[in-house]
Amino acid sequence: MFRYNGDNIVNEKGKVLDVTGNKDNENSLVIAWNKHNGLNQQWDIIYCDTWKGWTKKGELNKDFGFFVERPFYIVSELPQHRYIDVIGTNTVIKTPNG
Repeated sequence: MFRYNGDNIVNEKGKVLDVTGNKDNENSLVIAWNKHNGLNQQWDIIYCDTWKGWTKKGELNKDFGFFVERPFYIVSELPQHRYIDVIGTNTVIKTPNG
């Protein structure tokens, strides 16, 4: 279980999502690692819907920092702002493909 906390996505053991080796390359692995708060551990949550009115899908869950039942992307704060994706059994960062 992960929680969005500030710029970090943190698991119950205090580990954060981390782009390995601070490498902003296509298909760089994303792992859980000790927090040092480098750019390779900072993420934005981008919600897919852009409607400005009241959400019908749910409210902000303050315990986890996410809106309930709203699709979203997780975007790296590294210079290329790649998105998290899963390829096979690996979690990686990828250039958005639309």
